[in-house]
Amino acid sequence: MQQTVHLMSVGLIAGMTLAVCGCGSDVDEIEVLCGGSFRPPMEKLAKQFEEETGCRATLVFGQCEDHLPRVKMHTVGDVFVCHDPFVQYTEDAGAMLRYVQVGWVAPVLVVKKGNPKKLERFEDIARPGLRVVLSNPEFSHCGEMVFRLLDKKDRDQPGLKKAVLKNVGNALMRTHAATAAQIKLGHRDAGIMWNGIAHNWLDSLEIVPGPYLYDQEVRVAVVGLSYSKKKDRVEQFLEFVETHGKEIFNEFGYVK
Repeated sequence: MQQTVHLMSVGLIAGMTLAVCGCGSDVDEIEVLCGGSFRPPMEKLAKQFEEETGCRATLVFGQCEDHLPRVKMHTVGDVFVCHDPFVQYTEDAGAMLRYVQVGWVAPVLVVKKGNPKKLERFEDIARPGLRVVLSNPEFSHCGEMVFRLLDKKDRDQPGLKKAVLKNVGNALMRTHAATAAQIKLGHRDAGIMWNGIAHNWLDSLEIVPGPYLYDQEVRVAVVGLSYSKKKDRVEQFLEFVETHGKEIFNEFGYVK
């Protein structure tokens, strides 16, 4: 009899422990699907959020295009950190609760630290003999924007796009990290990449300042997902982002 009571007590305690743990994880953690370009600012934001609220924001990194199918299926995640056009895609899929804009992604001209080739403007990447690396427009929204700008400028300066592509050769990269590495290692003289990613490489690269040349403006947004079962926590996170998000993203270079 004593053994039976003891086993029942152990089972009851175990069941209560599981219930408490389950409740804690259910309430005190949200899953944030985060575009890989936004890792540094989101790590800082998530850490501050947990320190202030006790709720953990677990970051799941990947390309925005890789997260999107899960968002469209309404199955994974409580928050989605992305840039245009994925903000609109999320709304079109009926998956948006609301969003908070935290910054901008913008293509910037980058060169090796010290700017040894003395580049001053976008058109300089057409200079004969310059070795240039660009994002592949088949895989990169940044690449799409750069190629549209090349088409536009080529109408006013015929031959400019051809000269740039000659300088590029086969150096069309799928990721910004690959673009930066090509310049850092001395394989290429210049390239174009997202501002925030370039900011992470400022120990070896520098951004050539200049006017914003692109027709499209690309927002960075923290999107609450409508299908989340933790809407109170999602709303708490969005309110935190409204207070601290822009400042942190500005710190990491996501400005236009």
